[in-house]
Amino acid sequence: MPLRLGHRGAPKRARENTLESFRKALEAGLDGFELDVHLTRDGVLVVFHDFALEGVPLASLTRRELPAYVPTLEEVLEAFPGAWINVELKSLPPETDGREEALAGLLARYPSERIWVSSFDPLALVRLKRLGVGPLGLLYQRPEAEALAPCLGVEWLHPEASLLTEERVKALKGRYRILAWTVNARPRAEALAAWGVDALVSDLPEVLV
Repeated sequence: MPLRLGHRGAPKRARENTLESFRKALEAGLDGFELDVHLTRDGVLVVFHDFALEGVPLASLTRRELPAYVPTLEEVLEAFPGAWINVELKSLPPETDGREEALAGLLARYPSERIWVSSFDPLALVRLKRLGVGPLGLLYQRPEAEALAPCLGVEWLHPEASLLTEERVKALKGRYRILAWTVNARPRAEALAAWGVDALVSDLPEVLV
């Protein structure tokens, strides 16, 4: 059976990427959740999807300037020590503001075999690899991105679910673990599981349990 993860928690049951949303995903019977991480101006890793809040770049705000519902990554790791967590590091190539170093430092304080990091940004993955962070996953929604995987040394591939066929899963399984996102229909979830996909991400816990 694949890991069953809530997309930003259980976003149809609570505000996405909040402690309440993550709690509801686990209460619904999921194994864990996926979340999104940014670095604030004062060097705090916070859980939020967009690069801006009400038009203001998150990287220009301090932790205190963010709404109370936005948790820090450390708060999430402390609150859910037994959960499977896919940390998506939000990043735009080619620049870096030190978010990779901050993430490496935090994860070193919360070691767990149930946590792995993914990103759409291949340069962020290169930096994380050099910092000893792992396992790592390459997120993508265009099939040609798979060509980057051998260069990045990732253990996971995170394709958008529509890219996968049974044949494609078989071709990739020998080299990588596979996470499919976002799977919101039970027949599709059952097919992906039957093909051997290692993790499924959904907005709807009831689709996976």
